[in-house]
Amino acid sequence: MDRDKRLKLRRWRRKQRVRAKIFGTPDKPRLSVFRSNKHIYAQVIDDIKARTLICAGTLDTGLMDKFKGKPLGEKAREVGLVLAKRCLEKDIKEVVFDKNRFSYHGNIKKLAEGAREGGLQF
Repeated sequence: MDRDKRLKLRRWRRKQRVRAKIFGTPDKPRLSVFRSNKHIYAQVIDDIKARTLICAGTLDTGLMDKFKGKPLGEKAREVGLVLAKRCLEKDIKEVVFDKNRFSYHGNIKKLAEGAREGGLQF
């Protein structure tokens, strides 16, 4: 098996380990995070209906101007705050945090702290 396939398989296994323990319900949906080298995205998902309820990311049209020239850490915190604001508008106060395959440090942690600052509980 070549190197790329091994990497993809390890990432998939890591993601499956996390997802096996986390499930979003209508009362307590799942907050899923994805990070790339340049951007960070988060979405709140109801796994029973398989629907995305709310999403936010660094590529949102209303937020792109606000993010110009900022490092990804600051962008992640702002995305967390925006996501929390949108959740509270739809009466979602509690979520289950799904860090996906990523370690809970750096930008993932900053997004979570921003969401907590905004009023979400997890």
